[in-house]
Amino acid sequence: MGAMSARPNTEAAAQQAENTAPHRAGFACFVGRPNAGKSTLTNALVGQKVAITSNRPQTTRHTVRGIVHRDDAQLILVDTPGLHKPRTLLGERLNDVVRTTWAEVDVIGFCLPADQKLGPGDKFIVKELAGIKKTPKIAIITKTDLVEPKALAEQLLAVSALADELGFEWAEIVPVSAVKDQQVSLLADLIAPLLPESPPLYPEGDLTDEPEMVMVAELIREAALEGVRDELPHSIAVVVEEMLPREDRPADKPLLDIHANVYIERPSQKGIIIGPKGKRLKDVGTKSRKHIEALLGTPVFLDLHVKVAKDWQRDPKQLRKLGF
Repeated sequence: MGAMSARPNTEAAAQQAENTAPHRAGFACFVGRPNAGKSTLTNALVGQKVAITSNRPQTTRHTVRGIVHRDDAQLILVDTPGLHKPRTLLGERLNDVVRTTWAEVDVIGFCLPADQKLGPGDKFIVKELAGIKKTPKIAIITKTDLVEPKALAEQLLAVSALADELGFEWAEIVPVSAVKDQQVSLLADLIAPLLPESPPLYPEGDLTDEPEMVMVAELIREAALEGVRDELPHSIAVVVEEMLPREDRPADKPLLDIHANVYIERPSQKGIIIGPKGKRLKDVGTKSRKHIEALLGTPVFLDLHVKVAKDWQRDPKQLRKLGF
């Protein structure tokens, strides 16, 4: 009989320990080659579209933070641009942003797609990570829905061996599929204990602390990039000039006027963005407006203009004006 009565007590004790466990909060960033699935993973963890996802490399420019709210922890995801060998002033600036971010976060997740062999780009990044001694590093094998179990096992071994070779150890190695929502919550469970003890750093409703104008600009930029296959994604920048509630609207029918400029580097790119009879630009407007309305929860009138800012990627003055 004694054994019987002991059981509920241990359960109760475990429950109590859980209730008194300290709350944790902190920052994590996902790193990896362009297209390693970082933004998609951020969105899956947060449960809402925040970071821009695009199948073009190098499209995330801003430190978009997605915030995962849990009972026991708050995880703030900092999305850094991919680290790469810089070719332009913008490239160098992006790399500085990356290194500064890495030094300031509590956990780093290295993303490696399951369907691609470990390449020189991955090794370049992991070597940089090995130099950051104190921060726990998690290896995340993404896109597991694209491969067979055997290929996945080989990838797990390869990423483990790479750390050995560079003289450090991954805190965890986790396979996930953000698209199929497999092991995404497990990843959050593994990151949470690595965060410092702290009350929540952001209010419950927050999903991101990016100013809304920046997020709106990113959504427009994402829509503008789609379908421009051969033009470099870098040659598009978007600046939201103003966001104002339309006057004289009844309270139950608000309308937000958004005026934004799409900047390109050369006059020859203008036709590509605008498209025949302005069709592409119209599509860009329609598509981004839907996302913006979902983000802001209000109907939007979007006014888009395409402008040329000559060679803005190489010009420090222009870079500053465009928010870099």
